[in-house]
Amino acid sequence: MKQTFSRVIVRGGVLSPAELKQILELAESAGLNTISLGSRQDILFIGEGEEVDVLEKEKFQIISPDQEGAENIVSSYVSADIFPNTPWLTGDRYLYILEQFRQKSGLKINITDPRQRLVPLFTGHLNFIASEHEDYWYLYVRLPEWEKTEMYPALIYSWDLAKVATTIEELLLEEPDSTDMLFELVNDAVDTNNRTVDQSLEVPFYPFPYYEGINRVGADSYWLGLYWRNNKYYIDFLKVLCDLCADCKIGKISITPWKSIIIKGIPEKQKLEWEKLLGKHGINVRHSMLELNWHLPVNNKSALDLKEYLVNNFNKNDISTYGLTFGITDYTKKAYYFTSIVIEKNAPPFGLETLNIRSTYNLLYAKNFDPNTQEFIVHVQEVDKEELPNLLIELSKMYFDQLGNEQNKSEKPAPAKEIRITEAYQCKNCLTIYDPKYGDQTQHIPAETPFENLPIEYVCPVCDAPKADFIKKKFTRQLD
Repeated sequence: MKQTFSRVIVRGGVLSPAELKQILELAESAGLNTISLGSRQDILFIGEGEEVDVLEKEKFQIISPDQEGAENIVSSYVSADIFPNTPWLTGDRYLYILEQFRQKSGLKINITDPRQRLVPLFTGHLNFIASEHEDYWYLYVRLPEWEKTEMYPALIYSWDLAKVATTIEELLLEEPDSTDMLFELVNDAVDTNNRTVDQSLEVPFYPFPYYEGINRVGADSYWLGLYWRNNKYYIDFLKVLCDLCADCKIGKISITPWKSIIIKGIPEKQKLEWEKLLGKHGINVRHSMLELNWHLPVNNKSALDLKEYLVNNFNKNDISTYGLTFGITDYTKKAYYFTSIVIEKNAPPFGLETLNIRSTYNLLYAKNFDPNTQEFIVHVQEVDKEELPNLLIELSKMYFDQLGNEQNKSEKPAPAKEIRITEAYQCKNCLTIYDPKYGDQTQHIPAETPFENLPIEYVCPVCDAPKADFIKKKFTRQLD
C-alpha cells in the first residue's frame, strides 16, 4: 500500500515532555498508533493508503514531505553532557541559541560540537561548528547549488547565529557563489559581532558511540537511549514515558539523527522506575552495535530489508563494527553522506525502469573511515546484493587495520611540524589577537598586513577598543 506522511519540525531535535505528548495526541487524532523519527531529528506521522489528516495546531509546524521551504534545524544538544564535548558548550547554551531561531527556514542548518560523533557536522547548507573560543562558531557553507563546502571567513558570535542564517537565506536571490561574496553581502546587510579566524577547525576522531540503554553519567544521574529497529514508536508507551519524565522533573527529550530518542538527567533514586517502565512494556534496550550504526532513507522498506540482510550476515560471521557507521542511499534522493561506509543503490538501466531487474550497488568509504573528512573513496561499483556482505567485511577489516594510525597507509608520513616564535598584537581588554599572517577580514584587512600598516581608525573586532590598546606579544606557531 502507498504510504504517506507528514513531518513535525522539532527545532534542534529537542522538545519538552509536554510538547511531545501534545504531538502524540495529534497523531492519535489522525488515527495513528505509532510515530516515526526522521533523519533531521524531526517526527513523522506515517499513514498507509491515504493522506494523514492532522489537525492544525499553531504551536507546531507540520508539513507534508514534498513541501519546500521548511527544514528542521539539527543540533548536537542530544550529545551535550553525556558524550565528549567542547567545555563551554553546555546543554543550556544550546537551548539559548535555538531560542533565537524563530523564523521558518528553507535552508538546512546544523549547530554542532566537533568533539561529538552522534550528530553529523557537515550535512546542512549552513553548518555552525563550535570553536575553542567561547561563544564563537565556525560556519561551513554549502548552499543548494554549490558543489563544495566552503569555510566562512569569520567566526560567528552565538547570539548572531540566527541573524546570520536568516540574512543568508534572504540573500539567496543574489546567487552568491563563494563565502567571500557571502561575507561581503552579510556585512552590508546586518551588524554582527564577528571574530577573526585565528586557527583552522580541528575535528578529533572518536569511534561512533553506543547510544542505547540506561547509562550512568556523573555521580548520581543516568541517561536513557531508546531505539526501534523498524522506526515505529508506539504512542501508548511514549505517553507513559512523557508522564514519567514529568514526575522525575526531566525537562527535555532529544531525538537523534539515527532515529532514536535520548533522555538525560534521570535521578539515581528513580532509575528503578525507568527499568520497570521498560520491562512492563517489553522494551529491548540492548541492541547490538550492528543494529545501531546504520543510517537509512526515511520510510524505505527496501533499504530496511537490505540492512537486515547485511546485519544477519555480520552476526553469522561474528564481525565487529565498533566505531563504524553504515549508510544506504537511494538513487532517487540527493544525499549528503555522514557515515563511514556508504552503500549506493544504482538506478535501473535507462528505458528498463518498468522491468524487474536485479538492483546493483556501489560501495564507498570515507577517507580514514572518518565521514567528517567529506572525502569518499569508491571501493567497488555495480555489484549484486549477494556480494555486499563479504565486501563490507573486507572494509571493516581495512578499518581496524588502520585504526589508530595518524595517517592513511597510502599517504607518506607527514614531516614533523616546525615550531617558530612569532610576534602578534593582542587587545589588552578582551585578549583578541591580531596576527598579520591572517589579517582581519571583518574589517577588510588582507592577510600579511603588518600591524604598523593598519589604519589609525582600526578597532578590535570584538570589543571595539582602539588600535592603541593592542600590545605586542610573542606566540609560538606550528608552521604548515
